[in-house]
Amino acid sequence: MFNKSNKDLSQNDQIAQSGASPKRSNMKSRAPSILSSDVVITGSINSEGEVQLDGSVEGDVRAGSLIIGEEAAVTGEVLAETVVIRGRVNGSVSARQVQLAATARIEGDIVHAALSVESGAIFDGHCRYSSDPLNEKSGPTTSAPKSESKPSSSKQPTLSSLEPPMAANKSAG
Repeated sequence: MFNKSNKDLSQNDQIAQSGASPKRSNMKSRAPSILSSDVVITGSINSEGEVQLDGSVEGDVRAGSLIIGEEAAVTGEVLAETVVIRGRVNGSVSARQVQLAATARIEGDIVHAALSVESGAIFDGHCRYSSDPLNEKSGPTTSAPKSESKPSSSKQPTLSSLEPPMAANKSAG
């Protein structure tokens, strides 16, 4: 098992012969990138793998899979295959799967193929379905001019006009 020919081989060659190298490189490529709560980034993040963000980012975040922790904050565009948002995002989100946890706070538009929102999540913006959200521009203003995207305030119903029909029947009877 330990002969002179193995000793002459470099350590990398021995690992390659044993078959351990592919496992290690696969494990490394599959390990998530974790940015802890004390990390503050000014600039963009690009990753093809999984990113877990617990700190804050002022810039765009692009990843294969992104988890934004409860104490995390992103100011910029978020683009990923899957996004789980537990913290704050101030900017647009484009992803095939978007999950907004109860602690999520989003100010911006969401373009998605699948969206789930837990009770308690706060979302201030527009959301729009797209079969391919990663390959199109985000935001409602890309599909229509800005003047057409907002309804006039005179057409919005008042709170009193939104009473359920049962309430009207009870008062009439």
